[in-house]
Amino acid sequence: MRYWLFKSEPETWSWDQQVAKGGAGEEWTGVRNYQARNFMREMEVGDRGFFYHSQSTREIVGIVEVSAPSHPDSTTDDERWDCVDIRAVQALPAPVTLEQIKGTPELAAMVLVKNSRLSVQPVTAEEWALVCRMGGL
Repeated sequence: MRYWLFKSEPETWSWDQQVAKGGAGEEWTGVRNYQARNFMREMEVGDRGFFYHSQSTREIVGIVEVSAPSHPDSTTDDERWDCVDIRAVQALPAPVTLEQIKGTPELAAMVLVKNSRLSVQPVTAEEWALVCRMGGL
């Protein structure tokens, strides 16, 4: 299993909206960055990801699971863009803020710290475990 982070502005697509989709999940559409698209092409069903609210709150609020492999993004006719489907697994008991992550030396190399603008990004197993503990899991 691999680990990822999915960023969304809560005003556009929030954790509550993701949870409301239930077990069916939702396509992670609208990604128009080649690197982020390529990460989605690497994903496998069952991979886990953090759901990160960007912009206003800047915090990891939940855990999602890839529920469908990479496929054409249904929001465009442009064949270059793919997406995966994700479903909510659980909320973090305590959201983990970007400030907390940046303040944790063991997370200094995390992509979220180094390239905070990338909307879909990998997370190492060590980073995953530490952030989960920070969030109360």
